Amino acid sequence: MKIAVLAGDGIGREVTAEAVKVLRAAVGRTRPMELVEAPIGQAGVDLAGDPLPPATLQAARDADAILFGSVGIPGDEAIPYGMRPGASLLRLRKDLDLFANFRPAFLFPELVAASTLKREVVEGLDLMILRELTGDLYFGEPRGIAPNAAGAMEGFNTMRYSEPEIERIAHVAFRAARGRRSKVCSVDKANVLETMQLWRTVVTRVGREYPDVELRHLFVDAAVMLLMKEPKSFDVMVMGNVFGDILSDAAAMLTGSIGMLPSASLGAGRKGLYEPVHGSAPDIAGRDIANPLAAILSAAMMLRHSFDDEATAARIHGAVGRVLREGLRTADIHGPGTTQVGTRTMGDAVVEALKT
Repeated sequence: MKIAVLAGDGIGREVTAEAVKVLRAAVGRTRPMELVEAPIGQAGVDLAGDPLPPATLQAARDADAILFGSVGIPGDEAIPYGMRPGASLLRLRKDLDLFANFRPAFLFPELVAASTLKREVVEGLDLMILRELTGDLYFGEPRGIAPNAAGAMEGFNTMRYSEPEIERIAHVAFRAARGRRSKVCSVDKANVLETMQLWRTVVTRVGREYPDVELRHLFVDAAVMLLMKEPKSFDVMVMGNVFGDILSDAAAMLTGSIGMLPSASLGAGRKGLYEPVHGSAPDIAGRDIANPLAAILSAAMMLRHSFDDEATAARIHGAVGRVLREGLRTADIHGPGTTQVGTRTMGDAVVEALKT
């Protein structure tokens, strides 16, 4: 297994270190594993003058999978796009054509009280948000800031999707649903946006190829409302890049903390990029308080999707559950009757749980 480890910025370095620790403990000597570390984000700028240095991009291309931390610094959005640390991840996804972003939102039974929603609303939660990752407003052209005809500055981005882009993410959604509860909810804004009218038309057409899978459509505003009201009514939710970015973060609060959500970004083959959904959180970086469980669970997703190692992935997931049952919590999920621990201690606890 050749894995590119791109820890990045902020808490990315801390949580990735724990994920690597757990990965080494879980895999052990059962199969050869080569870890190639490379800088990205502000770390790339500091070391090579580029948020996505050519050597880092090549390491990602050469690897079987990428274990990613986080990128971004305060004021990131004010930096020219080509040098923006946060844009390095978008460039990497585009270069590797990782178009399907799986963001599972599941609730460990021990964390029901950590959610801000009522127990009966979230208990037993297990849904998958599938976000199209290489199109939409984040990549559409033209984009920029320029004076308009009246001489006033104007910002503009272009929402753009082609039929093939929509078809391929729709097929991924329906195939994923077949392995779950056979329900797909497609989220759009077809009542306002022509791009989303095409999205709905294409998803509907693809859905006819999967008669065993139930398909429904929701406008994004209604989807957000229902996600908070009846989250367990969803199985697989498929949507464009922008809506997926927003809804998956909203779903994090169903599970108690954004520090609990892993993700996998996949293309046409087995190669994938695996990362916690949370950002670089510079305000808590270096304080040993970040939750590493999303990064650890992302490593489990890597074993499952890129290396077809379901058994080891399940062991890691089980070890995380065991640690939570023992009452260990980082600050974001700490509550009455639990023991607050730091980033490194939580990682060590998962390693110990793997042994048993």
